[in-house]
Amino acid sequence: MLENSIWRQYHDTLDIHSVLSKVYGPWSEMELETDELKLHNTLKAKLTKKEFRLFAMDTAGVDKEAVKERFGYNDVELQNALEKLYKKLKQDKVRLAFRKSVDLPEE
Repeated sequence: MLENSIWRQYHDTLDIHSVLSKVYGPWSEMELETDELKLHNTLKAKLTKKEFRLFAMDTAGVDKEAVKERFGYNDVELQNALEKLYKKLKQDKVRLAFRKSVDLPEE
């Protein structure tokens, strides 16, 4: 299902959990969702398509020149876009969307 997704264009595996663990390292008490499909869908919902592609390219280690060419950025614009992206990911309303959901026991 996700073979043709933006994420898979730049990553060989659907390893979103490990990538987000690095981003959310300072919030060690936060338990991230482990279902990669839920994480992928949450990223798609919380980020614009352009931000999602930039995040996928940046975390995959794509050459900065290729990223600048893809988006038509210069060095300053790329740096500003990355800062804005990671700032958005650290906002509570976005960050908390990645928390592991708690299943309440049925009575």
